[in-house]
Order: sequence, then structure tokens, then C-alpha cells
Amino acid sequence: MQKGKINVQTENIFPIIKKFLYSDHEIFLRELVSNAVDATQKRLTLAKLGEIPAVDENTAIEVIINSEDKTLTIRDRGIGMTEEEVNKYINQIAFSGATEFLDKYQGEDAKTAIIGHFGLGFYSAFMVAKQVDINSWSQREESTPVQWNCDGSPEYNLGETSKDDRGTDIVLHIADDSEEFLEQARIEGILNKYCKFMPVEIILGTRTIQEDDPKGEEDENGNIKKVDVTVPNVINKTQPLWGRQPKNLKDEDYKEFYKDLYPMNFEDPLFHIHLNVDFPFNLTGILYFPKLKKEMELRRDKIHLYSNQVFITDNVENIVPDFLTLLHGVIDSPDIPLNVSRSYLQEDANVKKISGHISKKVSDKLGSMFKKDREGFQSQWDDLRIFIEYGMLTDEKFLDRAKKFLLFKDTQGDCRTYDELIAEVGETQKDKNGKIILPYTNDISGQHVFIAPAIDRGYKVLVMEGALASHMVQKLEEAYPDVQFKRVDSEVIDTLIEKEEESTSALNEKQEEQIKPVIEGAFPGDSYKVKFVAMSPTAAPLTITRSEFMRRMKEQQAVGGGGFQMFGALPDSYDVSVNANHPLVQKLLSEKDEAQRSKMAKRAGDLARLSQGLLEGEELTSFISNGYAELA
Repeated sequence: MQKGKINVQTENIFPIIKKFLYSDHEIFLRELVSNAVDATQKRLTLAKLGEIPAVDENTAIEVIINSEDKTLTIRDRGIGMTEEEVNKYINQIAFSGATEFLDKYQGEDAKTAIIGHFGLGFYSAFMVAKQVDINSWSQREESTPVQWNCDGSPEYNLGETSKDDRGTDIVLHIADDSEEFLEQARIEGILNKYCKFMPVEIILGTRTIQEDDPKGEEDENGNIKKVDVTVPNVINKTQPLWGRQPKNLKDEDYKEFYKDLYPMNFEDPLFHIHLNVDFPFNLTGILYFPKLKKEMELRRDKIHLYSNQVFITDNVENIVPDFLTLLHGVIDSPDIPLNVSRSYLQEDANVKKISGHISKKVSDKLGSMFKKDREGFQSQWDDLRIFIEYGMLTDEKFLDRAKKFLLFKDTQGDCRTYDELIAEVGETQKDKNGKIILPYTNDISGQHVFIAPAIDRGYKVLVMEGALASHMVQKLEEAYPDVQFKRVDSEVIDTLIEKEEESTSALNEKQEEQIKPVIEGAFPGDSYKVKFVAMSPTAAPLTITRSEFMRRMKEQQAVGGGGFQMFGALPDSYDVSVNANHPLVQKLLSEKDEAQRSKMAKRAGDLARLSQGLLEGEELTSFISNGYAELA
């Protein structure tokens, strides 16, 4: 029996492993099962090369819970290890057997067969185990079984043993503070999370069911006896959909896989993109476009990142462009590093290349859909819009590509490209300075009082909804400097698009000065700024608007951005446009009773505020009570 000390750089390696090697202790099972898959794939590769006997048995990996002995065993029928190999791969921490194998066998089969470079992966077992045993018998001829054990100190025992089957058993003697890992539901949950698509069949012990005795034996009551039958609880699908050729798949296959990934999502995705790249990096995957409705989904954990079918993370922020985190699906690449911390993926050069490629593939797919089936693309625009807008706001390259398929939808439901829109509005929406004004609304129903007169004037009112609207119109103004976006309620209709011709006002400057303080007194505080506008006599006497600039800045501040956070919350500010040609204004001017004049102005002001949802609290209660009193 050989005794020795594990060759490490520090005597404190095991406490470091237990506390700091991985952020989540459950990761140990992924690492051990991954090593078992590596060993199995090595065996299959070497058997093909004729270096070891051909494989003529089931190579499934078993995960076995023994709650009585408090052990968890990971059993494979892979390549196995000799005593020399145990010394080489186990007793020298961070020497990667997978790395050496890839250096020796350079063929593509070998590269894709090895999950990753798990130099320290085996030692993650000590995060949950007080002792670890390795029982291994190499597939190489004339080898003998060996056993290695260690209690979590640098000291180990290594010697010959007996073993029924070739391959390796890793036996974890679970520590008292980690007995949760002896529960079947816990282990099954971890395997489903990390190993659901590993390329070698994984079995979690067995489960027993009762069936009729196949011999037909009867009990004392004349009924066929029941017998115990054990069936394997297979965890994984060894050939996930993303690794198969798209030409061999149907839409139903993709929908079924989507339901498998997200069993609690009851809506089908809009469409999918199947990624399959082998140069300049290896990448496969399937990305789904979910129905985002009108708001961005706050959860960003719907893309699962894999490396050779081993789950890495569902937190892909900073790994793929931010806007792509709104998608669902799977990305798999052996070129994504599997470092022990899993926290520096975004710094890797390959990851950055992959990120840029995926962004391009997404924009290419959208562009192709728009070109081949514009009607179908338009029918999905309400669901695609937020995703496309978010991409244009956060990714400059995507912004340039998206101009080809960006649509502008108006209040009538018609969709146009930018070029189509500009050609249609022509001179009608060009202001006196030669800039094309594009009115928009974020609430068709709530802003109807402004939309209706705009449409009557022949203006196209665009629909720009959601939290991104103010950011988006600013980005579009940067992209298209010849246009300016104005929300339809930012100005009265007569000044929304300023023209050379001016309407005639019924008030002179002196009369405006006389009536201005009366109207100012009808509004509380200093948030309302009164100005006079020459409008149609049939337009409202008082109209409350908020300037495009101030409202846009306030909205941007609310969702983040705009650069105004340092100044604190921006104050509310409203413009009160007084229709200088309305009969009520003339009546206020001619009224001699100051109290009556103030009462009339207050009622008009309250109506204007009520129309914009600005009359509330005690004032709203008083307004309603007075209204009922007048009817009595």
C-alpha cells in the first residue's frame, strides 16, 4: 500500500477548495459527472483507434445515493486509470488529463468528445465530502484495479484493490453539513440543471414499480401476484436539438424543444434561429423570440449557456449583447472557457467574437423575414418592436442593420419603413425651418383629444409606446438628423408643426397682460406657465401640454439615462396654452366682477387639468361636488 502527500503548492489547498473554488457547492456534481463523461468519451475514441478493446456494453454513467452509508457514488465505464495515472492526474492538483488527451489526439472527434479542461474539477468533491474514494480499473490490457482515498488533508492512500467492472467509481462520503446531497430530489434537480443534455446517458440509481408477475403466479385470493420491477431513471437527452442539422428538423421539433426548456411558458415563440458555426469558432444553439408584449421582461435568465452540452450558466449578461438577453434558448460552444470561477467569461476574446456573431445572425434573420414575408413580419411587429428598439439603443452595429427592417406604425395600424414614411408625409409635416416633424403618441386612448385634430390636419401620428419611447425617439433623431419627433400632446395643434403663415389673435399685448394673472391664479403653485396662442375659436379655451424636451428628459430619468440623475428628480412643468380667439377668453376679459371672473377661470382651469389627469385629491372631490350641486 502506497502512502504519500498530494503534490500541491500550499498546505491550505483543501480549505480554499471547500470555501472559494466554486461559488455554489452543488457544482461538484456537474464536475464529477463531466469527468465521467470525459472518461467515457476517451474510451470510445481509443477503441475506435484500436488502442483498447472495442466497446460492446452499455456505457451509461450512474449516480447512486446510499442514504444508509451516507455516500454518493458516480460510476462510469470509461477509460479508467492505472496506479501511475492516478498519481499523475489526481495527486498533482491542476494537471488536466483532458488537456493532455487533446494534445495527443488532435482529431476533431477527440476535441468534441472532451467536455472541458477540468483540472481542479475532481477536488470540488471535497466541498461536500469528508472523504473521497476512487476505485478504478483501466480498460488497457494487463492493468489491475486500484483504490485511492483521501480525507480532505494533503495525505492519501493508494494501492491495489478488487473491482467487478472496468471504469471508475468516485465515492463521496458526505459530510454532516452537506447531507442535503443525499436526498434524491436534490440530486435529481442538480442533474437536470447541469447534465440534462450531456452526450453520455446518465442514470440516477433506479426506482421500483409493481407489475403483474410475468409467470402468472397467483396469490391466495386468485389474483396475479405483483412483483418489483426496477427501471432506470434516465436524466438526460444525449442528442439535444441544437446539435442536429436544421434541414432534418421541423417547426414542431423546435416548439417541442422550447416547451422542454420552459415547461411553465404556455405560449409558443414567434420564431427561432438555429445557430451552426464551425469557423472561426465553434458554436451551435437555438434562440427563440418570445412574445414580449409591450414591456421588457425583467428576467434575463432565459438563455442557457453550455460548453459541449455541459450547462455553465443562465446569466449571460456581458457575454452576449444586452438586448439579446431578452431572447430564450441555448448557446453551446466548446470555445467558451470553463474556468473555475465562471465569472470572467465576458473578458474572453472568443466570447466577444461569439457575441458579435450572434448579434449579426439575429439581424440577418430579421432582415430575411422582412424581405421574404413583409406582411407576416408586420403582423408580429408589436411583439418584435421592443426587442428591436432595445437592440438599436444598445448596439450600434445592430442599429445600422436594423434600419432595413425598422417599421413606424401609426394610429391607423399602418406600418412603413423610414423612407416610405418620409416620402408619404412630404411637405405636409415639414416645418418653417425645413425639418420634418413626426408626431407620436404613447397612449392612443388617453391622448385622443390631441390625436384627432392632428389627423384632421392630415398628419401621420406614430405609435411609440413603452418605457423605451423617449430614449428611442432621441436615438432616431441622431440616426435621422432631418427629422424631429414630438409627442402629440407636447404642443397644441396650431404650434405642433410651425408654419410660415401665422393665425391672427383677437387679443393685443395689453389685453394679454390684463388677462394673464387671472388665468395664472386658476392653477396651483408655479408648475404651470401661461402663454397665448392664436387658435381656432372652436378649439379648447385652455390646453395643458408638457414641452417635448422636459417630458422626454423626465421619462429618461425615470428609466435610467439622460444624464440628469446628478441633479435629482426633475420638477413637473406644464404649459397652459390660452386660445386667444375663444369666446370664453373674451368673456373673462369683459367680466367686471372680479370674483366671478376668478370663478370662471378656475372652472376652465380645472376642466383643463381634469382632461390631462392632473386634477386629483381634494380638488377633484370639490370639483365633482360643485358639479352635482349645479345640477340640483
